[in-house]
Amino acid sequence: MDWITHEEDVWFDFRGSSPDQLVSGRYYKGTVDGFADFGVFVDLSPGVTGLLHRSELDRRLESLDWEPGDTVFVQVKNVRDNGNVDLAWSIRQSGDEFRGARIHDPEGDADGEEIESGTESDDTGPVRQTPTPDRDESLNGDTDGDVDTEATPADDTTSADEGAEAAEAGAGAGAEAEAEPEPEAEPEAEPATADRDRVDVDSLNDRVGDTVRLEGEIVGVRQTSGPTVFELRDPSGVVDCAAFVEAGVRAYPEVEVGSVVRLDGEVELRYDELQVETEALTVLSDDEAAAVERRLADAMTAEARPDSVTTLVDHGAIDAVADDLVDAAETIRRAVLESRPVVVRHAATADGYVAGAAVERAVLPLIRDEHAAADAEYHYFTRRPLEESVYDMDDATNDVTRMLQDRDRHDEKLPLVLLVGTGSTVESSDGLGLLGIYGARRVVVDAEVADAAVADDCDAIVNPGLAGADAADLSTGTLAATLAATVDPDVRDDLAHLPAISYWGDAPDEYVDLAAEAGYDADRTRELREAIALEAYYQSYEDKRELITDLLFDDAGGLAGHISEQFRQKLDAEVETATANIDDRAEGGLTVEVLDTDAYTHRYDFPPTGLLLDELHRRHDDADLIVGVGTDELYLRTGAELDLRGVASDAAERVGDAGITAASVRDGRIEFLSGRRDAAVDAVIAAAVERLA
Repeated sequence: MDWITHEEDVWFDFRGSSPDQLVSGRYYKGTVDGFADFGVFVDLSPGVTGLLHRSELDRRLESLDWEPGDTVFVQVKNVRDNGNVDLAWSIRQSGDEFRGARIHDPEGDADGEEIESGTESDDTGPVRQTPTPDRDESLNGDTDGDVDTEATPADDTTSADEGAEAAEAGAGAGAEAEAEPEPEAEPEAEPATADRDRVDVDSLNDRVGDTVRLEGEIVGVRQTSGPTVFELRDPSGVVDCAAFVEAGVRAYPEVEVGSVVRLDGEVELRYDELQVETEALTVLSDDEAAAVERRLADAMTAEARPDSVTTLVDHGAIDAVADDLVDAAETIRRAVLESRPVVVRHAATADGYVAGAAVERAVLPLIRDEHAAADAEYHYFTRRPLEESVYDMDDATNDVTRMLQDRDRHDEKLPLVLLVGTGSTVESSDGLGLLGIYGARRVVVDAEVADAAVADDCDAIVNPGLAGADAADLSTGTLAATLAATVDPDVRDDLAHLPAISYWGDAPDEYVDLAAEAGYDADRTRELREAIALEAYYQSYEDKRELITDLLFDDAGGLAGHISEQFRQKLDAEVETATANIDDRAEGGLTVEVLDTDAYTHRYDFPPTGLLLDELHRRHDDADLIVGVGTDELYLRTGAELDLRGVASDAAERVGDAGITAASVRDGRIEFLSGRRDAAVDAVIAAAVERLA
């Protein structure tokens, strides 16, 4: 077969049931399933989905004009051991642009057969029963107006065209002279007629093959090339319900996200995922809708709120915010139960990544339990690191743009935005306010500095300092790990080593001991801290979910050790260069070290300025103040308490035309006009020394 040697010129219609049946390098016809921040999910067959990562596209993901349900052509790049399918971009997006088409049917006799032009079949997906409009005669010849669903083709592999042919054949038996009327394209919601008792979603595993009645809220709607898929949530869980009227045509158009419904259908298990094949769907109103909503609300509150904080070790600062932690955990759990995406924003630092990964570790199992779809965790949870510890208008505009696109394109609910180690000071108020205008929920968790005014800009804030506690020995990673254990106590043991990793200085003994009990000694936690810090720098805007998981939870030591060695080499070289070029000053009886970071660091390579200055501060313990000066900003490092805003204000009074302002209290960063650089630096140092003396 000569075509085997020219597979790059042929597209394939995949009819297999397992990812490992795909052939790397081949082009396949697929159907757009949905979008995520990192790419596009494409269905290659029922139960086999691949990811076309945004890095594989020849354009920006936001400019891609695909919609869910569109037919596309992609190349299989790789099939991983865990079944994940990596896809590559195909510049050819029409079957006519290929030299031929073949069937890839690894389990059948048609494998390798040529598909003639114009005969490509449209697989309608896994629908068996279809909603049918009222009509005078049923498909099986009954005269009472009821439809016998057993007459509908029930084989899982039956396509929509085959189903239609079978239905026509059944209707025509004994009545060849009279044609059966075609079903309407968009039926109205058909009320359930059978007298059935309502069942819960969490009981469906025991009801495969049964016709059941569900009542709940529609929390998602997506249109595929075949059926319309409704996500129905009741007090016990969420399940996909497929409704088919015609390939690619919206079934029950009056049913939207937020509709309270009663649904009858048959429970099926397809590729180990539950799905209900919809027979009838009714939008409820008045007393019936109110009763369902009460059940949902009562169940939500009972399931979402933890009884108490799940602590890792006893810590006074954590005890001071116990009620706040329970409130924050309830908000996160409620978001999962409401099928509301959770977006975690954290600084691109070791502490920030530890904090974000801890929350991720707790939330993903809840999402998997709540949603039957295998890729739900990518739709309902996202970590988006920040380069700074301020959540500014640029960050908020990015988030608002994405959430509005997801709402309009995919019917997603507005997200819960969880800001960890960021967003806690008034410099973030504008960004938090923009989220609030659009109704996105905002929770701030930070162990370090926070302003009481931020409480007015978010729904909840967890900060020991605002609660009157001394949190000098508490890292944000530790606080977030405690929050994560409260969200899901089942992962508490997985998180035991994270607090020790989050401290650059000496970690409290109780957290060192906790890590040791979990099998992580001091060298291991150091390696992990350094490895995370290095990886946090590169592509700082990416979550690197799988890599961070491998490092923090699945590494036997080799990966972290390898990356840690690179960290140490790069940092030591930079510290050596910086130390040789520090300008030592004696100001007001204090020792001040000033480093021109523009001239004497590799500005666009590791380590970042903040981390370098932190390391200089740890190593140069004889310096009272370390100042890193850039083009239009400087960073202050000192072991004493220093009011950064006060320093900036004092300096601005000294040099009124330099535009001196505190840009980030948490990062110790002050901005100024580059044209007044020397005057601004002298003014800031003088103001800082005066306050420290």
